[in-house]
Amino acid sequence: MLFTDAVFVGIDPTAGKQPIQYAALDRDLHLIALDQGDLESVLAFVASLESAVVAVDAPQGPSRGLMAQADIRRRYNLRLEGKTWTKWRVCEYELRRRNIRLYNTPEKEEDAKAWVRTGFEIFRRLEKIGFRKNILDEKSDRRAIIEARAHSGYTILLERRPFLKRTLEGRLQRQLVLYLEGLDISNPMYALEEITRHNLLSGHLPLERLHSYEALDAMMAAYTAYLTGLHAERVSQVGEREEGLITLPASELKDFYQ
Repeated sequence: MLFTDAVFVGIDPTAGKQPIQYAALDRDLHLIALDQGDLESVLAFVASLESAVVAVDAPQGPSRGLMAQADIRRRYNLRLEGKTWTKWRVCEYELRRRNIRLYNTPEKEEDAKAWVRTGFEIFRRLEKIGFRKNILDEKSDRRAIIEARAHSGYTILLERRPFLKRTLEGRLQRQLVLYLEGLDISNPMYALEEITRHNLLSGHLPLERLHSYEALDAMMAAYTAYLTGLHAERVSQVGEREEGLITLPASELKDFYQ
């Protein structure tokens, strides 16, 4: 199904100490929502959408221990009796072996970090209201949900690991990636032009046009949802269906990212 009339939402979960960031794009990549809220308000926004692809920047569920299974280890030329990578989901190993950094998801939910548990809950709640996990090349419902990892998305589009997201250069780099991909947001280079000698000496940096790293991560997730819904030929998925697939904004992945 082609989501021609859908809204494409990206959600960046947090550990509960701060609001959850979310972003929504239309089919023309206009930013129709960029906001923060608690879990209930974010879910209420998504539930109001008749047709949507939602990308959550967090694991969809605990590890099922597939990386310890002989057939999986044989596929990746790992020692069958070895213990390396057994604590990772297959989708996470697929990215980590390419030098794309991310956390591993434990087998027990109670052992997961707070923001990861928030992600689990978002997936559960969205499935309860009718969203279905999207599998490429399979028929989709009008409401689909995917796991999309913002850091991985930026790495793949840059073809290298990005600057740290909390730094000024990391925010500039991420916003430039999204701007060049066609999102209707400000060109971050304008922010650099406004950084004058006077501004630096006076301690004021006019960065109003530059988005926070949380917003940029939510927008990358929303962009991955957009590609999934309208340009499925430009995305790929890694992992095992029964454990969880990560959807990525490129049809092919490099073997290694510097």
